[in-house]
Amino acid sequence: MRRVVIVGASLAATHAIEALRQEGFQGDITLVGAEPHLPYDRPPLSKAALQYGPDSCELLLRPPQWYIEHAVDLRLGQPATALDPTARRITLEDGTELPYDGLVIATGSQARTLSPGGQAAPVSTLRTLDDCRALHERLTPGRHMVVIGGGFIGLEVAATVRRMGLDVSVVEMAPAPLTRVLGDEVGNWFSKYQKANGVLLHCGSALDGMEPSSLGTKVSLVDGVSLAADLVVAGVGARPSTDWLEGSGLTLSDGVLCDSSLRTAAPGVVAAGDIARWYNPLFDEEMRVEQWSNAVEQGRHAAITLLGADDAYASVPYSWSDQFDAKMRFVGRANAAERVHIEHSDDASLVALFGRDGVIRGALCVNAPRKLAFYRKAILDRTPWRDVVRDGG
Repeated sequence: MRRVVIVGASLAATHAIEALRQEGFQGDITLVGAEPHLPYDRPPLSKAALQYGPDSCELLLRPPQWYIEHAVDLRLGQPATALDPTARRITLEDGTELPYDGLVIATGSQARTLSPGGQAAPVSTLRTLDDCRALHERLTPGRHMVVIGGGFIGLEVAATVRRMGLDVSVVEMAPAPLTRVLGDEVGNWFSKYQKANGVLLHCGSALDGMEPSSLGTKVSLVDGVSLAADLVVAGVGARPSTDWLEGSGLTLSDGVLCDSSLRTAAPGVVAAGDIARWYNPLFDEEMRVEQWSNAVEQGRHAAITLLGADDAYASVPYSWSDQFDAKMRFVGRANAAERVHIEHSDDASLVALFGRDGVIRGALCVNAPRKLAFYRKAILDRTPWRDVVRDGG
């Protein structure tokens, strides 16, 4: 293998490059990125970079010199548009064709947008550095922002702009934010916490339409509520960036389907980060994880797989969210939990456990960092639920 192409100037990509060189690969490495920027860190975009401006934060994952030292050919601002796994080449937007011996797909996710019927007025998303810069420039104290979607990004944006002196309303279809991910008890805790910090929540409702008004944008909800907004932000999730892979022969199912080692159906092609849907033997399920630490670990693992390793990527997913003074840390999985146990709850902290098939599968700790390592090990060891939960749950 003499030529490796990595598509996606992302966190997973930088760690794939690092792993390739550390493992002794001396061939050509080409990094293809849709954006004109060097790979940068995305979590600050909804927090410090949004509040203070991205230019005031150090967002680059590696300095420019690092790519020179690692002999990386950069093709930035040129999205990949097609993959031909038989000929082993990718095509860029400008028509350039890049041959490869090994390919790492790390194109991540892109922000979902509102349905066309709800976009009669300007709506911002927050996924890229340019999104963050454009939104930051409009954040003036006293203005009113409406956030559509009460997921983690929506709540983080709400917390950031509220601290900046803006009024914020969050619209969420579920009875409380995060309930579809973490259940009613956890959702209710975050609902109370956001309200205590001045965020207005409109839960159990949905967007009916928007139209320009003399006050900015009139946001109409299906329950009859009307909100006058200066800014509207869509925080309705993300989807894997797989459009360019249509017709390639790869199996696309909410991401690129991989085996336990992150190999795709095409020889010499692996995937890593938000775009990879792989079989995780630790949980005995296929999963796609949009988390920072997962991108780091998968980028390295995919690179080593490309060099011939065959180890399964069996991990305990880890994620975090910072909202006002609440530092949430989560390990494991909460999907299809049969049991949810609130181990501890007060106005400032929360510990919730998630169980399935008789074992602990997930743990959420808000302002309780010392407990996280214990629960992570319990998940890794597939510890019985009754041995973790004090009162049996």
